Order: sequence, then C-alpha cells, then structure tokens
Amino acid sequence: MSRSFIKLSPWSHALIRKRRFRLFSSSFTTPYLLLGTTLKNDLPDGSDVRDVLLFDPTKEEMLTVPNITFPEELAGSRQIGSARGWGIFSNEHDRSLCISDLYSSLGPKSTLTMIPLPSLVAVHSNQANAVWNIAMSSSPSEEDCVVAIKLLDRQLSLCRPHSDMRWTNVGEILAENNLQKLENSTLMYSKRERRFYLPGPGGNSLYSWDLHLKKNKVPSFHELLFRDLPELDDSEWKLLGWCCRTEHLVELASSGERFLVKWYAQRFFSSSHEGSKYTTRRFMVFREKKMTEGRYMHYTEDIGDVCIFISMSEAFCVEASSCSGLKPNSIYFIGHGFGIYNIVDTTIHHFQAPEGAPTSFKDPYWLPPSRI
Repeated sequence: MSRSFIKLSPWSHALIRKRRFRLFSSSFTTPYLLLGTTLKNDLPDGSDVRDVLLFDPTKEEMLTVPNITFPEELAGSRQIGSARGWGIFSNEHDRSLCISDLYSSLGPKSTLTMIPLPSLVAVHSNQANAVWNIAMSSSPSEEDCVVAIKLLDRQLSLCRPHSDMRWTNVGEILAENNLQKLENSTLMYSKRERRFYLPGPGGNSLYSWDLHLKKNKVPSFHELLFRDLPELDDSEWKLLGWCCRTEHLVELASSGERFLVKWYAQRFFSSSHEGSKYTTRRFMVFREKKMTEGRYMHYTEDIGDVCIFISMSEAFCVEASSCSGLKPNSIYFIGHGFGIYNIVDTTIHHFQAPEGAPTSFKDPYWLPPSRI
C-alpha cells in the first residue's frame, strides 16, 4: 500500500449530495472516512478554525462539520496515524508528538483530549517520520495504555504515555530474525489475548508481543496452518502471485473472533506521467480457529453480520446491524481503490466522488463508530 498521495481517480465523478451538519446525536455514529480539513480562519493565539470533511459510506456522501477549532498544538501538526478513533499528530517544527481524540469528539459539548508522546527523534531510524501504522492496547485516556508505532523500515517501537515517556524499540529483533518482508504488514492489538500482533512474511505466520515489553522484547512466533483454500483456476493463482499483497489481522471486539485478510492489488502501467498504479483484484478472508495443534486459518466467504474496515488506520470490525446502512459480509477499503468488496460473490462497488470532495489526500483513515 503506497504512502504517497492517493488520487481519487478510481471514483466515477457523479455528483452526490453533500451535507453540512453538527453532530448533536448521543447515539453511535456510522464509521466515517476522514477526508481532511479546510482552513477557515487563523486565530491570534496560534489556533485556527477549520471545516472537517468526512465521507459517509452508508449514504455515499460527504459530510462537512463546520467551524471546528484546532488548538495551537494541532494547528501546526500533521496526522501520521490513527487507531481506535484517536489520531497521532506530529508537529511540523519540533517533531513533537501527541495523541488526540479530535475527530471522535466533534460534538458541540465534547471536550478535546491531548496526550503528549515522546518524539520519534529518539528512535534510531532513517525513516523516523515514515509511519506505516499504529495500534493501541486501549483508549489513551486509560492509565495502562500502550501505544505501538510501526515504521516503514520494519522498526517497531512502543511506549506507555502515562508512565514511561520513552520508546521501547523492538525493531532490532525483527532485523536479527531476518524478517525482510514486513514492510506491508499491519500492526494490531488483540484485546482477547492482550498482545500486539504483526503478520509475518506472506501472512503465513504471526509475531506477537505482550505488554511487558522491557522483559519480553523477543516476539513470540505463531505458525499459521491454512485450510479450505478457494478453488481458483491456475491462471488466477498465477495472477495473484504477481499481485502486491498486504495482510491484516482484525478482531471483532464483541466476541473476540479473529480474521486474517489478504489484500491482492494488481499493478497497471499507464502511458501518462503517472507511470503505474495498483487496483484491488480481490480479498481473501480466513477465520481463525485456535486448536491444540496450532492456529488454523479457514478460508471463508461468510463472516455473517460483520463488516471489516481497512485503511492506514488500525483495521477494525463492525457489526452491520449496529449501524444502519452498512452492508454485512463486506470489506470497506481505501488504498488500492476505494469501495466495498462483497466477500460472497467477490464483486467490488466503487464509491462515487461526492461533490466538493478533495481530488487527492494523504493517508485517509477510517474512524470507528463512536458515541458523539
């Protein structure tokens, strides 16, 4: 998955409704995609006022939340990651970091929370600013929260923002084990097992760390055993072998059930100045069954009432019946295209471009449902 600006060329440019609204509801919202912000006014104290642009996948329209005040700490920062609806922001001047619930607290009566993090300058990496994704053990407002950051060079660092303002770096462990194909692996936290997980090369294994990082830096290794692979033509398997692939482990919070998602993107070359681009070919979903012999991953085309949301934020599951308009047994994705993948019949519905949506944006994030 590219970290460059994502252009909205896969969208067909029909005009869809757009709404300006204030979030007054006390119920759970649908998952939204964060499209970006539009600057309205700079204020004397260094803060500014912006409109926040969100995409509602259930209505396929852009929502504008007007006149949100960004405090000085966030006005001069850019978002570099997202998990559990919280964003991590990096200051453009001193590279300081903070976590904020800015985008999950857009209601008029909400109180903005900001929690400082240690600077990534202390992380020994040539790509200290190239964050692939982040994961959190719990809400950062909880005292025992652990924040994990995975960088593009396979480096993994963790900290406890309320008790230890230093990064514990486990990146060297990955290098010592010669795990050279983890650039596209996405970090997640399992509430069920209280461990951080990272898919191994090819998605054929998992590496995990518990929360006692200073004592247990060495990851645990979990081999995955695959069952019931899909019946595809040899030509299709060959084509998938040439695709770019990313792996995402995701857990349904209500039940602890886990799925491994393999995302296949096909590369196309263009005669234009854009060169080549990737578009989604298909997804494969495997349901985890943990047995005494090991962890079995069973291919499935039926995850029931569940929707999976994949972007540059930590992947998450939502029960479709909990949010009106969501399509069950589907994957909502942004990266190699933008749309909904039907797990049953392997079809893709591409979202249309809402009127007024930006033509490109960097690292869009799905925001999980929250009570606003």
